[in-house]
Amino acid sequence: MSILVVADFNEGSLKASTRAAVAAANQVGGEVRLLIAGKGARAAAGAASKLHGVAKVLVADSDALEHIAPETVAEQVLAVSEGASHIFFSYGFANRAAMPRVAAKLGVQPLSEITAVLDPLTFKRGIYAGGVITTVKAPEGSPVVATVRTTAFELGPDDGAAAVEEVPAVVPFAGNAFRSVEIVKSDRPDLLTAKRVVAGGQGLDEEGFKALEALADKLGAAIGATRVVVDNGLCPNEWQVGQTGKVVAPDLYMAFGISGALQHLAGMMGSKVIVAVNKDPEAPIFDVADYGLVGDAREAVEALEKAL
Repeated sequence: MSILVVADFNEGSLKASTRAAVAAANQVGGEVRLLIAGKGARAAAGAASKLHGVAKVLVADSDALEHIAPETVAEQVLAVSEGASHIFFSYGFANRAAMPRVAAKLGVQPLSEITAVLDPLTFKRGIYAGGVITTVKAPEGSPVVATVRTTAFELGPDDGAAAVEEVPAVVPFAGNAFRSVEIVKSDRPDLLTAKRVVAGGQGLDEEGFKALEALADKLGAAIGATRVVVDNGLCPNEWQVGQTGKVVAPDLYMAFGISGALQHLAGMMGSKVIVAVNKDPEAPIFDVADYGLVGDAREAVEALEKAL
């Protein structure tokens, strides 16, 4: 078997989602090849070659691949995927959109967010916002095309010594044009990889989120939020946790004023310890919390921040 893993990287550094996809590929067994495509891909090749279980790193680096579109990712994958029994996409924006395009071109059913590998053709994945875990079996003789949930696989060590091979970059998709990008810089930990996350929902107002930021800084934590407060403009999009946001699995997840809708739980159920504060004693968040406090979320945040 030959497994092609499609990497996700930023500014020359591999994202944790890439390491998780490689870990899933290692569980399948067989030769693992890692594709890094985009402007600056060469800068990530050294780190990629050290990933456990990777036999070869394929690098497609070109100025034309800056701000690479999902359509271009799909064509680049197809250009190097001959003979691959599995194509695993690390969980990133462009990759998530490219995966079903690749599956359609290959005539196979795509699998989104696999959470476990049972055998080379059998996988687990969540449906209904993670409320139900299904076991699915891919047909024999066709490539398996899937995205891998970042938080579901234990990351391997950097003990590899893979060969690095440059491959031709494809012509970028001409059906859309890049206009602009806004990059948000923060001294806080990355939400996807943070060990501690403090998150807020409708139980916090604007002042409550200011207190939450102060608490996060004292704890060295990342900040998360529900979709409702993001849609209401209280928080930036990059803070959103849930089915349509980011999936996190920190050691500690503190939920302030979050009711616990299924869509939000889908993004943080992998957390090792969940602490919830909500004034509604019947809030669903308490069903999954390890520790719960019935009370005003803003008051709890302010009291905790002052106590630290």
